[in-house]
Order: sequence, then structure tokens, then C-alpha cells
Amino acid sequence: MESGNSTMVTEFILLGLTQSQDAQIVVFVLVSIFYLIILPGNFLIILTIKSDPGLAAPLYFFLGNLAFLDASYSFIVAPRMLVDFFSEKKAISYSCCITQLFFLHFLGIGEMFLLVVVAFDSYMAICRPLHYTTVISPRVCYALLLALWLGGFAHSIVQVALILNLPFCGPNQLDNFFCDVPQVIKLACTDTFVVS
Repeated sequence: MESGNSTMVTEFILLGLTQSQDAQIVVFVLVSIFYLIILPGNFLIILTIKSDPGLAAPLYFFLGNLAFLDASYSFIVAPRMLVDFFSEKKAISYSCCITQLFFLHFLGIGEMFLLVVVAFDSYMAICRPLHYTTVISPRVCYALLLALWLGGFAHSIVQVALILNLPFCGPNQLDNFFCDVPQVIKLACTDTFVVS
């Protein structure tokens, strides 16, 4: 039993997408191809924006940050999933599961907030072009970026705090290829009505 949260489950078993070996090979190839396209593509976007002084507009600043978030987000699930395709026991420790869950929500919500910021930037550029340069200044861009990182962090901390207080003493199989809040909550050995 681990101290602090009455947990007897020390690891979770990830069942993955499919149990068929042939289907796993096909999915492995597809995920590998997409992963090998996503990473260089996002890094190329970041490099292009950083290296070209003509791309200093707020839209490109936010696009570069979106590419960074997208590349970071792909580091959370894809490598683990690719390794698990060829593992006999697809287990993830309790602490790794919580860490994966934290970063999954941190970067995911950060990406959602960033899309809202991009929508606001586009609205200002199209509907209020004369006010655009005074409202969307570099200082405001950095403040919006800080707000989305803090918003993602706050959301993620709440998600993790809800799970850390739950006892896990029974089944430990997650019908997924990563740890996520609803599935982990279902495995708790207590009434989770308030949490879910």
C-alpha cells in the first residue's frame, strides 16, 4: 500500500487499441508515419517563424506557440503507444500514469486556450483593424500566452488532485492506450459521483 492516498494498485495495464497482432502492426506503421510527419512539421513551423523577421506579427507568434504545444503534446502519448505495441505487458506505473495525465491535460487545455486567443486575434484583425495594433501589442501577446499556460496548469492540477485522493484497490486495466481521467476514476474503490 502506498502512503498518502491508500493506493494498493501500483500500476495500470493499458489494453491499447486492439488485441489483434495484425491490426497492431498496421496501427504501429500508421502512427509512426504520422508521428514522423508531425514532429518535423511543427519544428519547421517554429524554425521558419523564428528565422524570418517578416513573420513577427502576433498571428505568427501564436502559430509558433501552437506548433510548440502540438509537438509537445505528441510526446506524451505516441512514444509510449509505439513501445507498447511490441511489449508483452503494457503496464504503466501509478506515478507515470498521473504524470502522463497531468501533461496531457496541461498541454491539451493550453492548446484549447491558445485557439481561443488566435480566434480573438483574428476577430480584432478583421472586425477592428484600426484598433488592432493598440489592443494586440507584444505585451498583450505575452500576457495572453502567460494566461493560457497558467490556465492549463490550473486545470491540470485540479484534474490530478481529484485522482490523487482516490483509493485504487481493485481492477487496474484501462481500456485505452494512455491514462485519462474518466477511465482512471472508474477504477477507484469508492463512490466517485462527486469527482466525475
